[in-house]
Amino acid sequence: MSYRLGVDAGGTFTDFVLADDRGQIHLFKATSTPEDGTKAVAEGFAQIADRLGVPMAKVLGDTDLCVNGTTVALNALIQHKGVKTGLICTAGHEDSLEIRLGHKEDGYRYDAEYPAARILVDRHLRVPIRERVLADGSVRTPLNEDDVRAACERFRREGVQAVAISFLWSVANDAHEKRAAQIVRELLPDVYVSVGTEVFPQMREYTRTSTTVVNAYLGPVLNAYVNSIDAFYQKEGVKVPVRYFQSNGGMAARGVMVSRAVNAINSGPASAPVAGRYIAEPLGHRNYITVDMGGTSFDITLTKDGKTNTAKDTDFLRYRIGTPMIQVETLGAGGGSIGWIDTMGVLNVGPQSAGAVPGPACYMRGGTQPTVTDANVTLGYLNPEHLLSGRLVIDAQASRQAIDTHLARPLGVSVEKAAFGVFSIVNNNMVNGIRRVSIERGYDPRDFALIGAGGATALHITALAREIGIKTVLVPKLASGLCAFGQILSDIKYNYMAATPMRLDERADLDAIERRFQTLENQAVEALHSEGLGRDRVAFHRSIDMRYVGQVHECTVDIGSTPVSRATIGDIRRAFHTLHKQLFTYDEPDSAIEIVNIESTVSGKTPPLAPAALPASRGIDQALKGHRNMIFQADGLPHHTPVYDGEKLGAGDCIVGPAVIEEPTTTIVIQPGWLSTLDASGTYVITAH
Repeated sequence: MSYRLGVDAGGTFTDFVLADDRGQIHLFKATSTPEDGTKAVAEGFAQIADRLGVPMAKVLGDTDLCVNGTTVALNALIQHKGVKTGLICTAGHEDSLEIRLGHKEDGYRYDAEYPAARILVDRHLRVPIRERVLADGSVRTPLNEDDVRAACERFRREGVQAVAISFLWSVANDAHEKRAAQIVRELLPDVYVSVGTEVFPQMREYTRTSTTVVNAYLGPVLNAYVNSIDAFYQKEGVKVPVRYFQSNGGMAARGVMVSRAVNAINSGPASAPVAGRYIAEPLGHRNYITVDMGGTSFDITLTKDGKTNTAKDTDFLRYRIGTPMIQVETLGAGGGSIGWIDTMGVLNVGPQSAGAVPGPACYMRGGTQPTVTDANVTLGYLNPEHLLSGRLVIDAQASRQAIDTHLARPLGVSVEKAAFGVFSIVNNNMVNGIRRVSIERGYDPRDFALIGAGGATALHITALAREIGIKTVLVPKLASGLCAFGQILSDIKYNYMAATPMRLDERADLDAIERRFQTLENQAVEALHSEGLGRDRVAFHRSIDMRYVGQVHECTVDIGSTPVSRATIGDIRRAFHTLHKQLFTYDEPDSAIEIVNIESTVSGKTPPLAPAALPASRGIDQALKGHRNMIFQADGLPHHTPVYDGEKLGAGDCIVGPAVIEEPTTTIVIQPGWLSTLDASGTYVITAH
C-alpha cells in the first residue's frame, strides 16, 4: 500500500486528506494551532493512525507524496508580523514603495480620509546606492560597493533580519544586483537576502521592488515554519521530501518555497480549482466556481473551459505582488464571523472573526459573541449537540444566549429572526463576492456549476446558488478538506520569467525571443531533474505580455507550447487582438504591438489518482436519523425537517429539500426547491427543481 498525504493548515482547522493507491480517500480535521503548527499536525496524525489501525510511522514510510499548505505567510502579512527588513535600491528611488505609482486601491480612489498602507520597510532602512543601468542594459554609473557595505553596517546596527535588493533596470542587466547580494551575504551571513531579478525578473520597477520587499519580509517567518514542519515529519517517519503548496496552484520543493516566500501568501485556497476539476469534469462541467467557507474567510475561484483565472501585478492586502497567483477573491465571511450592530442600529456580519480561539459561543472555549456558526445552530441546520462526528461537543443554548444578548434584544426581534438575519447577511456578502469574480469580469454565473469546499460552505450553498441564479451545485463528501485533496492532485509548478521588450515590426528579432524561452525551459528541466523528475514528466506552457505601443498596461496572451517565429507570429498577434477586445471591448488591428515580458510555466506532472466508486443505494430510509425544527424564511417559523446520515447513503440516492445531510466533517443544507442526488464518485449533485 502506498499513500498520498495532503495537509492544509487553515485559520480555524487543519485538514488532512490521505489517499491510497486503491482510490480510497480518508479525511481528518484537527483544530489549528497557530502558535505551533506541528501540534495540529500531531493531532491529525493520531487520528490517521487510529482510523487505519497502523502506526503513523508505517503510514508515513509508505507515503509517496506529502504536501503541506499553510497560512503562515498570509497571517504574517495580515498581522504585520514579518521581520525587520532593509531595502537596498538605486539612489533616488528610496520612496517608490510609498509613492506607489500614485495609485490608490479601487474603491478608495476619491476617499481623502483613507489611510496610507503600512510600509514594510522603515524610511531609514531604505538605503540609496549609487549605481545606474540604462534600459538597454548598458552601465551608466558603476556600482558603488562602499555604499553597499555602509548599508550592511547600518542594517547590522539596526538588527535587520532580511534585506531586499532592487535596482532600476536590473531586468536589462542584473550584474549590480548580483554583486550587491554577494556583498550582503558576505557581511551579513545570517540575514535573509531577497534579490529582485531572482524573485520577479520582469519589467515594472515598483512592482518588482514591492514583491522583493514582501518576499524579504516573510522569508524568515516561512523559513522557520518550514524547518519546523520538515523536522517534525522526518521525526515521525516520512521518507520523501515534504512539498509545499504555492499561490500559483502548484507544489514546490522546500528550498524553492523558502527562497520565494511571497509565493506562499495564498497557499491554502489555490489548490481548490484543481480539486474542482477532479470533481466537476467527470460530471460534464468545465465551467465552475469553487467557494470555500472556513472558520474565518470565504474564498472564491472561477474556472472557465477548464482554465482557472490567474493574476500578476496585483494589489494583495494593499501590497503590490508581481508573481503569478491563482485569482482568489477572499472575504471576511466564515463560520466564526461575528454578528454585530453598528451605531445606526443596523445588523452587520464580519469581517472580524472569533477564529478557533475563543471561537463561536457554542464551542465553549470562552467565546461570547454571536457568530455565523451560532446562527446555524439556532436555525437548526447544525447538530445541536456535537460536530465532527462527536469529537467537538457544542452548547446550542450558548448560541441562543449570545444571539439573544447581542442581537435579538437590541434589535427588538426574536432569537430566530436575528439568527436568520445573520444567515441572510453573510449570504449576501458571499453572493457579492461571487459576482465580483463572475459578472464583474464578464462571466454569467448561470453558465457555471457551484462547487462547495470548506466545512461551513454546504450550510449556505443552495441559498447562495438560488440568489445568484446557478442551477447546479456540487458538494463532494470531501468538501471540508477539498483544498487538502487538491494538493495531492496537483503538479509541481514553477514560473520562469524574463523581461523581453521588443516592438513587433519587421525588425523584430523573433529568434531571440524563442532562444530566451528555450533558455528558461532548459533551466526548468535542470531544476526538476534535481528533484528527481525525468523529462517525460515535464510540461511547458508559454505566455507573452503584450500591449499596443503607448499603452500603460499589457495583456497576458497564452500561446501554449507554440514556438515564436515568423510562421507563428501572425497567430500570436491575432490572439492578442482577440484578448484585448474581450477584456476592454475593443481592439486596434492596425496599431503597432510590443512585447514586454515572457513567461514559461513549467509543470512536473503528478500521476492521476484512481477514483473509487461508492456502493449502490440501499434505500434512503436506513439513512434517516430523525427530524429537527429548521427555519428557512425570515418569518422565523420552524419546519419539521428530515436529517440524513451521509455515511449511510449510497450511489443514486435522491433527497428532496428541505432536508439536511450530516457528513462526518460537514453538514449539507438542501433548501426547499432543491433536489440532491449522490453520484457514484462521492459527490452530491444538487439541482433546482
